[in-house]
Amino acid sequence: VQLQASGGGLVQSGGSLRLSCAASRRTLDYYAIGWYRQAPGKEREWVACYSSSDGSTSYADSVKGRFTISRDNAKSTVDLQMNSLKPEDTAVYYCAADDPQGPLGSSCRRNFKYGMDYWGKGTLVTVSS
Repeated sequence: VQLQASGGGLVQSGGSLRLSCAASRRTLDYYAIGWYRQAPGKEREWVACYSSSDGSTSYADSVKGRFTISRDNAKSTVDLQMNSLKPEDTAVYYCAADDPQGPLGSSCRRNFKYGMDYWGKGTLVTVSS
């Protein structure tokens, strides 16, 4: 499973960025896709999930209402639209994928707080105050 995150950069507080996680169509169809982030000196944090299997999405409370995860079939990506960015959103953002497991398969109703099976390289997002 190959994942490639892109779209990071420097943005002012209140601004927007759009991250993309590129993967094969099969990967996007079959696996749950997640975004995670890790700020300097902090533990990795789950941010959002997208599942094509049942169309489910889920978000961490810290980003709910500000971030939107979606799939772009033309680009074969799962994107994370980040609005109303805050300095505390500064982190390296990673996309990840997880094998279907149990009765929920690859649904975002599963708890992905502790991570996923496959990881891409991160992209740095810096939000200035």
